[in-house]
Amino acid sequence: MKRLLLLFALLIPFATAHATTPLPGDSIYNLKLQLTDQDGHQQPLSARRGRPQLVTMFYASCQMVCPLIIDSMRATRNALDPAERAKLDLLAVSFDPARDSVAALHHYAEKRRLDAPAWTLARAEPAGVRQLSSVLGLQYRRLPDGEFNHSSELILLDADGRIVARTTHIGRLDPAFVEAIKHQLGGA
Repeated sequence: MKRLLLLFALLIPFATAHATTPLPGDSIYNLKLQLTDQDGHQQPLSARRGRPQLVTMFYASCQMVCPLIIDSMRATRNALDPAERAKLDLLAVSFDPARDSVAALHHYAEKRRLDAPAWTLARAEPAGVRQLSSVLGLQYRRLPDGEFNHSSELILLDADGRIVARTTHIGRLDPAFVEAIKHQLGGA
């Protein structure tokens, strides 16, 4: 019991120090962006600080590229060993908040078997979506038929929300990107 209390006492200052440490200037967590996940939970983007993240943008009604993006995220995560997978969170933010309601995201997560807490599908207000895509370096535009033309990338963030690696390999595993993730998790 004494060891447990000592361990807890040692961890509290670490967690508090990390939470109060100013964000690096190049952190995406500097965005004042509110996300709502597939279960209706709201939290600021900055709440994801503290763990490496595999991030992308998509829209749930996409029938072509977005399923490949999600499959690529899954394959990338599955290329890690179980201990590494436990250290990595996955975040996919919708380009299409008008159609991607909480219910639509929840249905998509169930259909694709994207289990929380590892997977977060999220939506934000349109202005926030545009800001996030800009900071991530992802482009998108709505087409007249309601579909989207968009960048297709997976982005690795460090625990402080800095972009440390990215890949445009969609539909197949990118071994160099997997190695970048392993390197980040080893240092996390």
